[in-house]
Amino acid sequence: MAKRASPEVNAGSMADIAFLLLIFFLVTTTMEKDSGINRKLPPMQDDEQEDVIIKQKNIFTVLLNNKDQLLVEEELMELKNLKTAAIEFLDNGGDGSCTYCKGKRNPKSSDNPDKAIISLKNERKTSYGMYISVQNELVAAYNVLRNKRAQQEFGMSFTEMQKNVKDVNWVGNKEKLKEQIDQIKLEYPQKLSEVQ
Repeated sequence: MAKRASPEVNAGSMADIAFLLLIFFLVTTTMEKDSGINRKLPPMQDDEQEDVIIKQKNIFTVLLNNKDQLLVEEELMELKNLKTAAIEFLDNGGDGSCTYCKGKRNPKSSDNPDKAIISLKNERKTSYGMYISVQNELVAAYNVLRNKRAQQEFGMSFTEMQKNVKDVNWVGNKEKLKEQIDQIKLEYPQKLSEVQ
């Protein structure tokens, strides 16, 4: 009995198919984008900068240790109370120059939201989750005050104003809305300092 020769498989078409599959998967898959904390860095300053004198009463100190404990203004504090304490500090209006501040006007606390600075310091072994939670609470304090002021002044929240200015389908005057947003940002500037 004679042996038959086995038919050869054309490997060239297999390579083409593999290449097409590779292109298909590259085109159809989506890559996850890394996300982080959205912070705007201050502009570069000239070397000949004057030293700014800041009164200690205008600095709200928040310390976060390696055991994830908060020390706010030299007192232990729970995370859930941080936002309220920051709001009271920022909206104090201690020197009376802030006409829109609704705080207690305590002369031992911040003079004006423009002068108030929140200073955050954390230790190296602080957990990332706690650090983010503290950041969120402090930013939320600014958002609460900005929302209240925008609602009082313009009849809509600051968050809604920011959403509308980005919305391409919003029919209002975007230039005027941007001016209003800038006004609220000037009245409650976000001065969050991270100390090393």
